[in-house]
Amino acid sequence: MEIAERIKEIKKEKNALILAHYYQSEEVQEVSDFIGDSLQLAQAAQKAESDIIVLCGVYFMAETAKILNENKKVLIPDKYAGCFLADNFSLSTLLKLKKLYSDHVVVSYINSSIDVKAESDIICTSSNAIKIIESIPKDKGIIFTPDKNLGNYLMNITGRKMILADSHCYVHVQFSVDMLLDVKERNLDAKIVAHPECEMPIITLADFVGSTSQILNFVSKDSSKKYIVLTEPGILYKMKKQNPDKEFIFLPPKDLSLGTENYCRTMKLITLENLLEALLYEKFEVIIEKELLEKAKKPIIKMMELSK
Repeated sequence: MEIAERIKEIKKEKNALILAHYYQSEEVQEVSDFIGDSLQLAQAAQKAESDIIVLCGVYFMAETAKILNENKKVLIPDKYAGCFLADNFSLSTLLKLKKLYSDHVVVSYINSSIDVKAESDIICTSSNAIKIIESIPKDKGIIFTPDKNLGNYLMNITGRKMILADSHCYVHVQFSVDMLLDVKERNLDAKIVAHPECEMPIITLADFVGSTSQILNFVSKDSSKKYIVLTEPGILYKMKKQNPDKEFIFLPPKDLSLGTENYCRTMKLITLENLLEALLYEKFEVIIEKELLEKAKKPIIKMMELSK
């Protein structure tokens, strides 16, 4: 509590805004000014009137906040809070795809490096991906990077054929169909909700598929009282706050060497302690070379305009 109160004091003194992703710990979410998914965080950053933005999430989210606030100081409490999906898709791979399919529109998931964003035509998030894909003329080919599972889901929903990159989120590929069916068999009254980064066999079993914010919205409005939730368990904090009378079941990873919870390890690198340090010493500032920032900004602004 002492650390939490100190964070609140310092952010007021420095006119700082703390933005946190739903996958952050309960303690970090509790001291944040705004909690959201990737699109919501980008929108909140774009509207920020503070002098400092502290992004409690992974690095590409902090980069996005900086791109949308070139003249503000943007901090991330742990510089090693990277994204497996973004870090495992290289710019060189995208450039090879662009050379092979030079007439295609490049749509990149926001979970990508700034270099990849800079070479893309438009960015999307899991919240607006369907809308972004459907905005592209049907006679144009599409390269979709970097998440192949989200890409497969979008092809299935929109009917558009796309050239897909071969990368994935390690959290969302750790759900087992056999385990899901077993849990469902023991909870027949439960609805299955899944993130579109999950693999297709999981998605086909789901009653609802959507981004973290869309899943939260669905379970809050839906009449059921029990849900099997196939995404990172950090979302549970907000779910329980919004729906104290409902039950939520989360599956462990199929690789049990990863532990009993299927969580994003880099998201959990951010703590109250390093959040306080970031505020006190303004450390781990996100610095982006101006030319690269301006190039990456164009496809992000296109996304933001389409998401209004």
